[in-house]
Amino acid sequence: MKQVAIVGTQGVPASYGGFESLVENIIGENCSPNIQYTVFCSGKDMRDKKETYKGCRLIYIPLHANGVQSIAYDILSMLRAIRGYDVILVLGTSGCMFLPILKLLSSSRMIINIDGLEHRRGKWSKLERWVLKYSEAMAVKYADVIVADNKGIQDYVTETYNTSSTLIAYGGDHVDRNVPEKLQNTYLTGYGLKRNKYAITVCRIEPENNCHIILEAFARNPQRTFVFVGNWDHNKYARHLKEKYARYTHIVILDAIYNLDILYTLRVNAGMYIHGHSAGGTNPSLVEAMFFGRPILAYNVTYNKETTNNEAYYFSDNEELSRLIIRENLSGGQMKEYAQANYTWKRIAIQYEALY
Repeated sequence: MKQVAIVGTQGVPASYGGFESLVENIIGENCSPNIQYTVFCSGKDMRDKKETYKGCRLIYIPLHANGVQSIAYDILSMLRAIRGYDVILVLGTSGCMFLPILKLLSSSRMIINIDGLEHRRGKWSKLERWVLKYSEAMAVKYADVIVADNKGIQDYVTETYNTSSTLIAYGGDHVDRNVPEKLQNTYLTGYGLKRNKYAITVCRIEPENNCHIILEAFARNPQRTFVFVGNWDHNKYARHLKEKYARYTHIVILDAIYNLDILYTLRVNAGMYIHGHSAGGTNPSLVEAMFFGRPILAYNVTYNKETTNNEAYYFSDNEELSRLIIRENLSGGQMKEYAQANYTWKRIAIQYEALY
């Protein structure tokens, strides 16, 4: 049986982000019987410290997985994984400056998903971007296999480092839920919404997600109801936008929603999905949106075009988005079919296991 350690996430059960959802869905029922996973988790972030979950072993590191402790957290996780594993699957590059030493100490096969070019995100200082770029370079140099989650990221690896990578995206079929119609109606009524009569965005409120562009476009079009779900108290940028646009009665600003039935209801009944991410590779929220079969209006970058197979509608500023959101008869069915063929978790799990 292959022993596989997973390093670089907050942990499972998943409650945070894309890598956590990845782990959540390649273990358990999608996992082959000849794979034994061990997941390294944050002892600071995970409240319920289970010893096992979905057939995999959980080991806790006494640090936060994100923020200033993220690099130390990843390095300490790698140290704990030096012995006893055939494969170490590293998700993200934060701690990969440690890889030259890890390769000397461990005989494990190193598979690294380099995520979405974290060093390009505007929230980091110049020094932090340098550290992240250096860690990325070490990941590419010392990994046995580099995983890119998007064709745009794969091309970046080839052009920047003159090396190959394996393309594996994210799954999104986990979003389907059995929520009774009566309960859905209750949720929609509670928010003052009507089926197919509103647009929705669900994302972290960060500048690179172009939340300001999306909000300004809808502010100009009061005939279009817009629901924006996000972490509005997360930073100065988020708080400023919330204060500026809360006065618009057709814009419904909601804090992060962790009730999956409510979140499903809001997404499945929306008339369109707006996706403003400009950084990263394959954004999990975009893949998930494709499974609802609604028209998607996405920010015009290579990553989003690759993810949606060029079947979405694209915008670069609030004027372009303003024109799109008032158009009639937009379609999203082609993207649902593409997602069902390419973005199921069973398919993703098999692709990862082929690398082990």
